[in-house]
Amino acid sequence: MATIKIKQIGSPIRRPESQKKILVGLGLGKMHRVVELEDTAEVRGAIAKLPHMVAVVD
Repeated sequence: MATIKIKQIGSPIRRPESQKKILVGLGLGKMHRVVELEDTAEVRGAIAKLPHMVAVVD
């Protein structure tokens, strides 16, 4: 299956708890960390909920 690289570009400080949990679920939590995950609908949905905190890296 295809993979996708996600980089955290925003801080979870002063964000709702639900957004922090989504970051942890994606394997993020610290600024500028990059993770490589499978390109699934669940991952795409999580990215769509945090467009101000994560970016897709090619």
